[in-house]
Amino acid sequence: MLEGMYVENIMMHSETRVYPTEPQISAGVIDGSQAIYRYSLRESSYPTLSLVDEISDSQGNIIPPGHYELALSDERNFLILMQSKKPIAIIPVFRVDIDMSTYAVVKDKKALKKEKKEKKEIAKTNAKRAKKGLPPVNTEKDIYQEATIEYIPAGGYYLIRYERGDVKAWGAIKG
Repeated sequence: MLEGMYVENIMMHSETRVYPTEPQISAGVIDGSQAIYRYSLRESSYPTLSLVDEISDSQGNIIPPGHYELALSDERNFLILMQSKKPIAIIPVFRVDIDMSTYAVVKDKKALKKEKKEKKEIAKTNAKRAKKGLPPVNTEKDIYQEATIEYIPAGGYYLIRYERGDVKAWGAIKG
């Protein structure tokens, strides 16, 4: 009798139940409500270039090993090597390719209907998230971005390849 009563009472506590009746929130803080999630900065929109070796030029300037952001100038004639949003080096571009196939998409009725349906679903989701106090869903499409560097011993230079979305650019650093 005592054993049965103990098991019955202990199973009524939400902390010891296998499936609690209400969500367990630690210290009264709800997931996603901390400032790091609500007020954090957006990720960088530039591809990351990782340098393993230091690069030096004839004037004695050195780019130390590390992780850098690589940006293409507006005129598309220079690549800008940045660290913490500060420019470290400017690299001349010798070739730029732009893929125009994404701009030549013909909008038919099915594609427009699908796009309209997606926008409606996103608006519905954002309304639900607003009720809960969460930020809206990011409607931006993820952009493919890549930056690579390789040493070309025949010419004695570093070849840097930049790719972001439909734009590809190649630059070189004499090393």
